Amino acid sequence: MGYDISYHPINETEIKEWYFDVLQDPALISGITSQYQVEEFYKEKYQQVINIGSGTKSDDSFERSHGYYIAVIQGFLRKYYYTRGAAFSFLLEERPYFERYTQDLKTIVPPHITTPISNRIVQNYSSGVFIPAAQVIQLLSDYEHDPAVRADLDGFFSQGRIRIFRKALADARQQDLGLFEATEVVEPNPLDLNDSACYSNLLNCDQEGAYLFREAAIEQLKAIEEQNNLKSGEITDHAERIVINTAESEEKEKKGFWKKLFS
Repeated sequence: MGYDISYHPINETEIKEWYFDVLQDPALISGITSQYQVEEFYKEKYQQVINIGSGTKSDDSFERSHGYYIAVIQGFLRKYYYTRGAAFSFLLEERPYFERYTQDLKTIVPPHITTPISNRIVQNYSSGVFIPAAQVIQLLSDYEHDPAVRADLDGFFSQGRIRIFRKALADARQQDLGLFEATEVVEPNPLDLNDSACYSNLLNCDQEGAYLFREAAIEQLKAIEEQNNLKSGEITDHAERIVINTAESEEKEKKGFWKKLFS
């Protein structure tokens, strides 16, 4: 199964106030959603996520519980960005020096939260790294002035995806925010974007990354047609995306999350 990566502009104070404080006092949701002019539908979904988060056990993965829920909630309140497969977590495996741009989430999470933290994407439907505001600025600066950093980022965020990642960083910089990584908050169907799934507010997701994913998928199908001497459109016009019902998807359904179509 691949990874649908999203980048969420948020800072440490908002992580605390929007999620951990609300876990202790769900009544805070009304004030937060009013401030950000959140529709009643998403206010109810916010409450559902908090209800799920309150049932997290101490030995659950942070990334698969609290971290993922934080990313979903951020998407109710503010714009976020999508890329297919391009996770900063995976870049760290290839180029460990990029660790210097991240912050250990243990320095942000309240002491009473004891779920083990990996500071990485651990599997599907999880959170990943956190790049704090100061390092967002530093990373953008290094991209402009350090040829090695630029080459590594361009090579990893290939096929135009660097444009999406830089857009997310620039948005975070403009608002003096950090950038929080997650996976499968939004799951575009590249063959039919109207049949995509989202567990946050899809209207807050920047659309460019999904369209880029669609273009890449269509090009791959066309290449298969050419390699197999098939007529143009023979695959692309009849292709269907099938999601296997894995343990992750079964768990996701049990949590009672919702679907909202691309519009």
